[in-house]
Amino acid sequence: MTKKTLNTTNLEKLGAERLAALVMDLVQGSAALQRRARLEISAAQGPQDIAVDIRKRFAMMRRATAFVNWRKQKALIKDLDGLLQMINANVVPYNADEGFDLLWSLIQLAPSIHERTDDSNGAVGDVFRDAIDAIAAIAPRINVAPLVLADRILDAVVGAGYGEFDGIIPATSAILGNTGLEHLKAGANAWADAAPTPEEVERYSGFGLSRSAAGSIQRNKDLTRSVILADIADVQGDVDAYIARYSPQQLTFGTIAPQVARRLLDAGRVEEAMQIIRRAMAEGGKASHGTARHDLELVFEDGLKQQGNTAELTDHLWQRFAQTLDADSLRRHLKLLPDFDDIAAEDAALDLAERFAKLEVAIDFLTGWPALDRAARLVLDRAKHLDGDQFEALTPAADTLSEKHPLAAVIIRRAMIDDALIGAKSKRYRHAARHLAECQSSDARIDSYGAYPDHSAYLAHLRQKHHRKSGFWDLVAPPG
Repeated sequence: MTKKTLNTTNLEKLGAERLAALVMDLVQGSAALQRRARLEISAAQGPQDIAVDIRKRFAMMRRATAFVNWRKQKALIKDLDGLLQMINANVVPYNADEGFDLLWSLIQLAPSIHERTDDSNGAVGDVFRDAIDAIAAIAPRINVAPLVLADRILDAVVGAGYGEFDGIIPATSAILGNTGLEHLKAGANAWADAAPTPEEVERYSGFGLSRSAAGSIQRNKDLTRSVILADIADVQGDVDAYIARYSPQQLTFGTIAPQVARRLLDAGRVEEAMQIIRRAMAEGGKASHGTARHDLELVFEDGLKQQGNTAELTDHLWQRFAQTLDADSLRRHLKLLPDFDDIAAEDAALDLAERFAKLEVAIDFLTGWPALDRAARLVLDRAKHLDGDQFEALTPAADTLSEKHPLAAVIIRRAMIDDALIGAKSKRYRHAARHLAECQSSDARIDSYGAYPDHSAYLAHLRQKHHRKSGFWDLVAPPG
C-alpha cells in the first residue's frame, strides 16, 4: 500500500479544510450527494437534528410520484439504505424510542415506493426487511405500552399491501409480552369477524370480481388473520395453535407440511411430525418441486434421525441421490455407512452418475464432487448429446476441467458456441466469443484431438457455416 492509495488513512492526512473543499467540489451537480452531505452535517449536531432532517426526507419521498426505472433503482436503494444506516448509527444509540419511530416511518414508505418502481429482484423490499431486523435488535430498549403497540401492529399489518410489515410480531415480541400478544390476537379476531365496512365494499367492487365483494373481503381478512395468529403462536411456542390454521388437505402441501413438521420436531413431538411429513410426501408432496420438495426431504431426514431409524435414513438418502445426483445426500449417506463400506458405495455412486440420463446434471455432479477423470470421460463419450443451452452448469464444468482435461473442456465450450450460433442467440455471442478464445488457449496443451477436429479445423468450420453472423465475428476479431 503506497502513500497515494485512496483510503481513509491517507485522506485524513489532507486535513479538515482540504477535505471540506474536496467534498464541496464532489457534491456539485449531484442532488443525492448534497442530501447525504447535509444529513452528515445534521448528524454531527446530534440525534434530534438528524431525526428532523430524516423525517423531512421521508416526507419528500412520500410526495414523489415519478416512476423509478431500473437504471435509477440502485440510487433509490442506496438512498433508502443510507437513511436506515443513519438511523441505526446516529439516532438509535442515543434515543431508542426515537429510532423506533423513525424505523417504523421508513417501513411505512413501502407502499408509495413500490407503486412507482419494479422490485422484481426484491432489492427494495430487502431494505424494509432490514428495518424490521433493526427494530428487533433494539426492541428490549423501546418504551411503549404493550397494548398500544399491539393496536399499532394490527393497523400496520392489516394495511400492508406489500407485506412490508411481515415479521413485525416476532421482532417486537420482547415488548408485547404475553399481554400484548393476547390483545393482538383478540384484535385480529374481532377485525376479521367484523362485517365489511361500506368503504371496503366500495373498494373491492371496483376490481371487477366475479364473486361478491363481501366474500372476497372475508377471504382476505381470514388470510391476514391466519398469518397474524401463526406469528403469535410461534412467539408463544404454541404448536397446536400454529397447526390449527391449516386444513388436513393443506397439511399435505409441500409448502406447508415442512413448516408444521419442523415445529413439531422442535417441540419433541416426533411421531406427529413424521405422520404429517409421510402423508405429505405420499400425497401432496408428489407434486412438489424445487425448494418445497427440498424442504420436505430435509425435515423427513431430520425426523428419521430423531427416531433413530438409521436403516431407513440410509436407504432414503441413497434413493434421493440416485434420482437427483444430489451431492449432499450422497455425503450424508456415506457418513452413515461402516468403515470401508463407504468406499465401495462411493464407487457405485460415481458409476451411477456416469450412467445418469441427464447428462449436464451428471457432469455438474462429477466436476463438483470432484471426480474429474470420470467427468472428462463422460464428456468425450457422450459429446453428441451435450446441450449447449445448459450453460449455467456447463460453463463452471469447463472451467474446472480446463487444467487437467483440456480436451473435455474444449468439447463442452464448443457445444455452447454451437448452440449460440446455430440458434442465432445474439445475447450469447459475447460468451461464445470468450469460449472460442478459451478453446484457442487450450489448444497448445492438447496432444491429440482424437476423433474431434483440432482448433484450426473447428475455427474454419465456424467461419464457413456462420460467416454471416457479424455480431459474433466482430467480438472474436474486432475491426482494426
